[in-house]
Amino acid sequence: MATREDKAKVIDQLEEGIANCNIGILTDYRGLSNHELTELRRKLGDVGIKYRVVKNTLARFAAERLGRSDLAEVFNGPVGLALGFDTVVEPPKILLDYIKTSKSIMTIKGGFLDDTLLTAEDITALSKMPSREVLIAKLMGTIQGPIVSLVNCLNAPIAGLARVLQARVNQLEGE
Repeated sequence: MATREDKAKVIDQLEEGIANCNIGILTDYRGLSNHELTELRRKLGDVGIKYRVVKNTLARFAAERLGRSDLAEVFNGPVGLALGFDTVVEPPKILLDYIKTSKSIMTIKGGFLDDTLLTAEDITALSKMPSREVLIAKLMGTIQGPIVSLVNCLNAPIAGLARVLQARVNQLEGE
C-alpha cells in the first residue's frame, strides 16, 4: 500500500504534468494487457508524450490544486492519461492510430486543451488536422503564389523583348 508521501509525490507529478502540457487525453484502458500498455507507452514515449494510468482521487487532487474543478470531474472510472508537451495534433493521431491498427478496445474518454475540456469527438477532429509543418508550408505557398505571379507578369515583356532581339541576332548572323 502506498504511503502518504508516495501519494503526495504522485499528486505533485500529476499537477506538474497537467500544468505544463499542451494537451491531455483521457482514455479508458480496460481490457488492455500489460504488454499492450507497454507497447502504447513506447509509441507515445518515442515522440515525447507521457502516458500513465492514474488514480482518480489523486488526479482530482492535482486538478483541484491547479484550480481546475471542471477537469477534476472528468476523472472517473479507469483512466489513462496521455500528456503531450509539443504539438496538439500528435497525441490524438498516435492514440487513435494505435486503437485502429491494434484493433484495441481502448476508448478515448475526452481531454483538455489549455483551459478547455474536449470531448472524444473533439479529440478525433484534432487527429485529422494536418501537422504544424504542413500548415506552415500551405501558408507559405499561399503567400508566395501571388508574388510569383506578379514577378512572372513583370518579367514577361522583358523576356519577350529578349527573345525578339535574339531572333534578330540569329537572323543577322545567318545573312
